[in-house]
Amino acid sequence: MALVEEIDNKQDRVSVKATSWMSDHPMVALLLRRGGIGIVTLVIVSIIVFAATEVLPGNAAYAVLGHTATPARLHAMEVQLHLNRSLVAQYWSWFSGMLTGHLGTSLANGQGVWQQVEPRLINSGVLVLLSGIIGVFLGMLLGAIAALRRDGWFDHVSSVILLGITSLPEFVVAIAMIILFATVVTHLFPAVSIIPPGTYAWSAPKLLVLPVLTLVIVIIPYIMRMTRGAMVEALESEYVQLARLEGIKSWKIVIVHALPNAIAPTIQVIGLTVLYLAGGIVIVEDIFNFPGVGQGLVSAVANRDIPVIQFMVFILAALYVIVNILTDVVALLATPRRRLVH
Repeated sequence: MALVEEIDNKQDRVSVKATSWMSDHPMVALLLRRGGIGIVTLVIVSIIVFAATEVLPGNAAYAVLGHTATPARLHAMEVQLHLNRSLVAQYWSWFSGMLTGHLGTSLANGQGVWQQVEPRLINSGVLVLLSGIIGVFLGMLLGAIAALRRDGWFDHVSSVILLGITSLPEFVVAIAMIILFATVVTHLFPAVSIIPPGTYAWSAPKLLVLPVLTLVIVIIPYIMRMTRGAMVEALESEYVQLARLEGIKSWKIVIVHALPNAIAPTIQVIGLTVLYLAGGIVIVEDIFNFPGVGQGLVSAVANRDIPVIQFMVFILAALYVIVNILTDVVALLATPRRRLVH
């Protein structure tokens, strides 16, 4: 009994020390907590993705060989694709293969999944990065101006325009860009991408303009509205009023006092915007025939290319988890009060 009590006491001391250490290192605690939730989320998503692709109609071996395949060839292909195994064994083979970099081959063309997806990932990354940087910069700038000119003509006009834009889905904005800049009004840019899959987007910079412009127009209203609200709240705060009474210059009040305190809530919206871009590119890329993940995912679904579908969806889910973690960390760093709470 004494030995058991001693072990329990040691465990309690270790638990107290661990809790104390976590309290002294809130950033590490946040990363561990969010990272653990993220890993569990990815495992659950992988199971859902695998199950969803398994219930699709048709047979993968039949899709590869065609209707002229003999039963013997179909059986050989099923063995090659591990379709003769149990669903649990198939899932583990696929999931462990992703963890070790063995992604399999495309059923549509026999090319390695990574070789097929890698250029599309880079192209979509370039599209999201450019759209995000431009959209965030313009959204925060216009939101700050609207807050500083509150209830002025710019604030009222921008509110009406934002309301109109937010009511439009991405494909309507994309079609409007094509009409304005590619087909009817002007012919400044190509309406669709003409570079083949596997080619990097920067080989034809003009092809990036309309997809980027579409995504920028779609995301600006959300960032601008949040920035305006956060800036108005910051400008009406007690410390800003005190700074004005002390005679501090207006530009210094905005840059030093108001803007830093308006950034933290805006960061959350920026993170959600990046996630929105990751999903929104599916529609935009398909409309412009842009060789990215979105267009590739639509093509893979049409061809019932299961390995490519599974990997692309899993990558999008991983991006969602990573961006959520980074958003929480950056928001925590940007707000001293939240650091104390965590």
